[in-house]
Amino acid sequence: MKLSEGNICIWSFPTNASRPVVATFERVLAPEERDRASRFLFRHLSTSFIICRGALRYLLGHYLNCNPAEVCFTYGLRGKPSLAFPSSVRFNMTHSGDVAMIALTLGREIGVDVEQIRPLSDMERIADRFFCPEEASEVMAVPHVERARAFFRCWTRKEAYIKATGDGLSAPLSSFRVTVRPELPARFVSVQHSAAEAEAWTLHDLQVAVGYAAALAYRDQQRSLDMFSLADLEGLIAIS
Repeated sequence: MKLSEGNICIWSFPTNASRPVVATFERVLAPEERDRASRFLFRHLSTSFIICRGALRYLLGHYLNCNPAEVCFTYGLRGKPSLAFPSSVRFNMTHSGDVAMIALTLGREIGVDVEQIRPLSDMERIADRFFCPEEASEVMAVPHVERARAFFRCWTRKEAYIKATGDGLSAPLSSFRVTVRPELPARFVSVQHSAAEAEAWTLHDLQVAVGYAAALAYRDQQRSLDMFSLADLEGLIAIS
């Protein structure tokens, strides 16, 4: 469970928990995080936010050897959080449906994304609008029964990259290309229209849960992945 410049720790966990766990997580949130949680219109969204932020604080508290409530964040221009005090720890978080993931490493910005695979009536329109022409064509060439998985496989790979850079959706998703075809391993084909720049990046598919696609991206040579899956969040509280 230790971090190094050669590994990445990836934690997956559910976005629901018992009331005592939610209350424990809520107690370590900063006032502005509690205020944000209170502004969600639906209770399940508020609970999901509390769980994700609380889990992030507990994990950072574990790796930084500090109280989860003492972790302070700063935010980039596009909203990407980072530690507000000097540290080589880098992290990123994502959630979709009933699954959340947090990735942590040292010395390199990383991006992680998970998406629940689901039918989309306007899939072709979305692919044409946001993907490279080659990616969109490859998605639509996949047999219909596997097309949604191919679409979200492409989407998570691209989302992981823009989360690593911190650019968010302000960065054109067509300015870089990833592999899509199911028989090909996850990798960047071009970044900023450069094959050489693509070689500087590493892309992984992550196996997280049935019915989900997930990916991880970072600008470095390949690092080893240490995967931790929590069936409930009481175990996370226990390790901190």
